[in-house]
Amino acid sequence: MSETNRDGRPVPEPDEISGFFWDGARQQRLLVQRCESCSHLQYPPDVACVHCQSLELVPTELSGRGTLYSYAVVERAFNAAFVDVVPYVISLVELDEQPGLRMMTNIIDTALDDLVIGMPVEVVFEPRGETALPQFRRREPVAPVPPAVG
Repeated sequence: MSETNRDGRPVPEPDEISGFFWDGARQQRLLVQRCESCSHLQYPPDVACVHCQSLELVPTELSGRGTLYSYAVVERAFNAAFVDVVPYVISLVELDEQPGLRMMTNIIDTALDDLVIGMPVEVVFEPRGETALPQFRRREPVAPVPPAVG
C-alpha cells in the first residue's frame, strides 16, 4: 500500500495473488482462498495452501461474520493521514466459517468501552481509492423468535 487517496490514507495495490480479494472488496464481498484439495480456507492470499501445499486455490465468498479474537487501541498516529481518526482499533477477527481463520482488520462504528473479546462482529467496507477495505463492527446478536402461540 504505497498509493494514497484524497485524505492521504494508503490505498491497496492488488497483485496477481491478492487481486481477487480486492476485486471482491470493491463489490462489497469478503473473499478468501479455499483449497480444492483439502477444503482449508486461508487468509491472507498466498500461492499455495498453507495446510497441504496444493496450488489449487479458488476464491470463496464468506458470510462476513465472525468474533473479535484480539485487539489493540491505537492512540497515536503512525502517519499524518491518520491523525484525524485516532483512537482507532486494530484487531484480529476470527471468521465464522473456520476455526482459526483470522483476519487483521479494524473495528469501526463501535465504542471503545463496548469492545469485548468474543463479541460478534460483521464486515463493512470502507471505500478507499478504486477499491474498499473490509472493516468490522459490532454485530448485535439475533434475538430468538418466540414460539407461535395457539
